Amino acid sequence: MGLVASLCGCDIPEDHSIVPMPRSVIMGIGSFDLNSDAGVYLTDPNDPKTQEVFDIWAAPYRKSGALALSESRDSDSAIKVGIDGQGAAESYRLSVTTEGITLNASDHAGLFYGLQTLSQLMPPDAVTTADVSSFGLPVLEIDDAPRFTYRGVHLDVARHFFPPEFIKHYIDLLALYKINRFHWHLTEDQGWRIEIDQYPKLTEVAAFREQTHMGHGLDEFQGDGVRYGGFYTKEEIREIVAYAHARNIMIIPEIEMPGHATAALAAYPKLGCTEGPFEVAMTWGIFEDIYCPYEETFEFLENVLLEVIELFPGDYIHIGGDEAPKARWEESEYVQDLMVREGFNDVEQVQGYFIRRIDKFLNEHGKRLIGWDEIIEGGLPPNATVMSWRGTIGGIEASRRGHDVVMTPYSHLYLDYYQSADQENEPFAIGGFLPLDTVYSYEPVPSQLRERDKNRIIGAQANVWTEYMKTGEHVEYMLLPRMLALAEVVWSPAEAKDFTSFLKRIEWHLDRFDALGVNYREPDQ
Repeated sequence: MGLVASLCGCDIPEDHSIVPMPRSVIMGIGSFDLNSDAGVYLTDPNDPKTQEVFDIWAAPYRKSGALALSESRDSDSAIKVGIDGQGAAESYRLSVTTEGITLNASDHAGLFYGLQTLSQLMPPDAVTTADVSSFGLPVLEIDDAPRFTYRGVHLDVARHFFPPEFIKHYIDLLALYKINRFHWHLTEDQGWRIEIDQYPKLTEVAAFREQTHMGHGLDEFQGDGVRYGGFYTKEEIREIVAYAHARNIMIIPEIEMPGHATAALAAYPKLGCTEGPFEVAMTWGIFEDIYCPYEETFEFLENVLLEVIELFPGDYIHIGGDEAPKARWEESEYVQDLMVREGFNDVEQVQGYFIRRIDKFLNEHGKRLIGWDEIIEGGLPPNATVMSWRGTIGGIEASRRGHDVVMTPYSHLYLDYYQSADQENEPFAIGGFLPLDTVYSYEPVPSQLRERDKNRIIGAQANVWTEYMKTGEHVEYMLLPRMLALAEVVWSPAEAKDFTSFLKRIEWHLDRFDALGVNYREPDQ
């Protein structure tokens, strides 16, 4: 067959709509006619994980009636799918000829991603209607693997709570675009969202606020008069974790400390440096009351973390570490005595002490600590991973010190920012301006890093903070299509990126969102 190269650094032909762009696409001549009778041959039908991956992918096509995708023991079937162990982790090779489709992957993750790519060669509404039960797939050869190992998207469920079914839907959206980390922001000043057996007041008290401010955090308070809250039971969390794992997504739970702790202090006021009283926050911003570094506080946090660890099998536990004012510590006799005892001359060193104790505890229980870039202040634990959100400086410093870094700067990856300068015609948001092309332009590896430090940039993450997002539809609108731009940033080779091509390719994806009933913002032309 005739083939036209679409390799990194070359002009990208517009013969496909794949997002993120694979590292190598060779377009051919002609097509393969796929119809509902096409059989599927799994090269290892006795591997239950391969079966699970294939069934997850095939389910919507079977449900819509577009494709039966019946499995066959015939190796000459139209679709051949399997793992050959070749290539880098998460890689795959997809071949479409006029005779059929062959997908080989290095591992189950690569198999899952290769199937997502295969979907993007089909009509966008094939997942929802049987009217497209026969269609042509372009002849091509794809050899693909991710640029970064960490490809993350975050969701804040503490400012506004989203039910388990929406969390699964959110995970589905991430999985479509080869995102492999879901950062689940579970605790905040405005609410505690995870069931902890040993501390029932966290869900009885800390999970609910009396009302919610209806403006920006600095505006005069105007409450809505409606009690608000919710939390996830342990059973719901286990189900969500398993759901994500089946889609090759590791969930990273975040339990904020030492700041953003007002809700927890409302439930257990003895953990604060003052007597309070404390209440679950009803407005937004940064609050002075944080955890006091008592032994009782560490006992509380370690007990909480033990229950969190039991629920989340991934490598990381996120401990926040950001926006922790030190006024209460400076005023506390206990903290001043602690500083004398430990030989500290700066209250920031107390935060380092706090973080190091938690890091040691997590390491002893087989977990790695990850936190926002403020954890650098006061001394960084040796095994900690840093999320650089206040720009790139924190990430540069951490990588030079030998730490893994996830880049997540607000300038390019905070998806709660407005998508248009015409804010009056956009849903109410925190502020800022982050259009699609700015997200797409982001380069996670700072140019000033030495080669040996560049490898410590393990990926990037987009963050969705929900102070002003009350509904799942609003979250979708802020997420899409900017998440697709992030996907290309973290998956595709840097030299393969082309925004004009990207805009053309995402037209197919917007059609698929329409078919699925998913909300999104139309890109500016």
